Amino acid sequence: MELFRRALAAGLLFTAVTTVHADEGMWLFNNPPLKHLKEKHGFSPDAAWLEHVQKSSVRFNSGGSGSFVSPNGLVMTNHHVAADALQKMSTPQKNYLRDGFYATKQADEVKCLDLELNVLQSIEVVTDRVNAAIKPDMSTADAALARRKVIAEIENESKEKTGLRSNVTTLFQGGEYHLYRFKQYTDVRLVFAPEEAIAFYGGDPDNFEFPRYDLDMCFFRAYENDKPVKPEHYLKWSANGAAENELIFVSGHPGRTNRLNTVAELEYLRDRQYPMLMARLNRLEVLYSSWGARSAENARRVRDDLFSVQNSRKARKGGLAGLLDPAIMGRKMAEEKALRAAVAADPKLKDAVDAWDRIAKAVEKQKTLAKESNLLEGGAAFNSQLFGIARTLLRAAAERPKPNGERLPEFRESGLSSLTFQLFSPEPIHDDLEQLKLADALTYAAEQMGADHPVVQKLLAGKSPRDRAAEVILGTKVKDVEFRKKLWEGGQAAVDASSDPMIALAKSIDSEARSLRKTSESEVSEVKQQAYAQIAKAKYAVQGASTYPDATFTLRLAFGLVKGYEEDGKAVPAFTDYAGLYARCKSQENRPPFELPERWFERKTRLDLKTPYNFVATADIIGGNSGSPVINKAGEVVGLIFDGNIQSLVLDFVFDEKQARAVSVDSRGMIEALRKVYDAGPLADELSGKK
Repeated sequence: MELFRRALAAGLLFTAVTTVHADEGMWLFNNPPLKHLKEKHGFSPDAAWLEHVQKSSVRFNSGGSGSFVSPNGLVMTNHHVAADALQKMSTPQKNYLRDGFYATKQADEVKCLDLELNVLQSIEVVTDRVNAAIKPDMSTADAALARRKVIAEIENESKEKTGLRSNVTTLFQGGEYHLYRFKQYTDVRLVFAPEEAIAFYGGDPDNFEFPRYDLDMCFFRAYENDKPVKPEHYLKWSANGAAENELIFVSGHPGRTNRLNTVAELEYLRDRQYPMLMARLNRLEVLYSSWGARSAENARRVRDDLFSVQNSRKARKGGLAGLLDPAIMGRKMAEEKALRAAVAADPKLKDAVDAWDRIAKAVEKQKTLAKESNLLEGGAAFNSQLFGIARTLLRAAAERPKPNGERLPEFRESGLSSLTFQLFSPEPIHDDLEQLKLADALTYAAEQMGADHPVVQKLLAGKSPRDRAAEVILGTKVKDVEFRKKLWEGGQAAVDASSDPMIALAKSIDSEARSLRKTSESEVSEVKQQAYAQIAKAKYAVQGASTYPDATFTLRLAFGLVKGYEEDGKAVPAFTDYAGLYARCKSQENRPPFELPERWFERKTRLDLKTPYNFVATADIIGGNSGSPVINKAGEVVGLIFDGNIQSLVLDFVFDEKQARAVSVDSRGMIEALRKVYDAGPLADELSGKK
């Protein structure tokens, strides 16, 4: 707790000035908006409250958030966050994702294959040390290498000193650097999951909509030394749930926002990156949907991929709509114009005068690299899990012998335990799905670069995309975990001696991919990072620095009110209930994706249909917040974030609480379902603290 007191006392960034007036912000735990909360809501969390919430919060490294919710290591998240783990555990005979699961006793809890949870223990500001390594006369390439080296040093020193996973995170696009230390859990076991049909009720048609009727929850248990973890910090359950206009908090890990981007960057997203990505997502959605429709087993195997693509497609569509909104872009242009004028008028800020122009120039360079970078280094030409494994083994052999600070960031010592945990996962990999994906990716590469392009010729090796994919997938041994371990341990000599076709495919384009990456890092990323750091300093000087950085999949605190909104002239209430679920089912004639599992009809009479089910709040969230606990001022769970409404999709770029809402499952609705639909009384008792 002393760390929190020191951080809050120091102010870190200048907490005396508040520039945000709405309930906006994905706030750092070491820089919460205490003044704003006190003035607007009459509540100011102290150091003990912040520490408790921080250390109760959990990051799912597969993507998403969660929280400890019992003294016996019980972890709560969404069903859709858990979907990756559920699918990997499933078989044709036992489909955890579709049919759900409940372990009536701890001995029946099922161990996940490769799920890693991280819990943030401490934060240290290391900005000065990182910046000190960058000298004014350095080239951008030398500056990038110097930054990489000092970050590796900081991480390694921390890991050796504390034993905790230690990662330096870039904030404010280079304005600050914070060292995050995490406790890792890799023995994670499934306790409860509902059926997918009720967890994702309404499917893609209702995704990002409201009213909603989803029981999007899942429970795991973290273990150490084969025993349930006994966390010092966990969130207690609220029997009363959320109330209209109540102040609530969301503690989670928002993935990425672009609110601090310059207009040049936003225009690039609008005109180039998003349209290109949307076309790719639409292509994959058709591919996965048609293949999945051929058989029940195909549908099971491709389900998680299909959901991910559909979810991304709808989210990006909403984001693109925001960028095409003249009001939003006009607001961004006006804000940038005002800041640039203030910088130009202050001689002390002369270093930042041309920062926007340097970013614009870097964006122009990015345009020339984007297509081939996305295909070769980004992997769009190799949509294959087996290719990803082969590339990791190939590059590890080259990177691991290097000094820690000179390696590619993904091979630094600080991340090797997580990397190998995933690399040696025994998860099932299906040849037929891999062939489908790789053949399509090779076809896509030929379409984008031209069939006669030397790289495409090298990739196809004189065969059609379909035949080439079959040759490589059926011939590779990298699906064998023991084979991977031998190549990993054997290093460069083992990789050089390997004749494995997937390793050979990765080798064949590695020099081109690395070259693209190096150019992008030195001429785009590093230029932007230095320019954004100067803009951030100027912004602090002009506007005051009590603000928050863009999302980086690190722990943040958001807050707001439980509150409905108006849409098309009609009031949208804040809450739905179980009566609304059955009405929705009836209006849709119980047809997929509005079909209820049979047990929900059999046990309807047990339910109190007036029980609050889903609700909305004004809290500022984005993708990655899925699975975040919603808590009240007492730090009790009142809900579980699982989505935003369609109006919230512009939150990637700007905040607006008029209609944008975070969508949650109510704590009362969860307990009601566990007790009366799933006969999971012991789990409900554990959550509610009953003996």
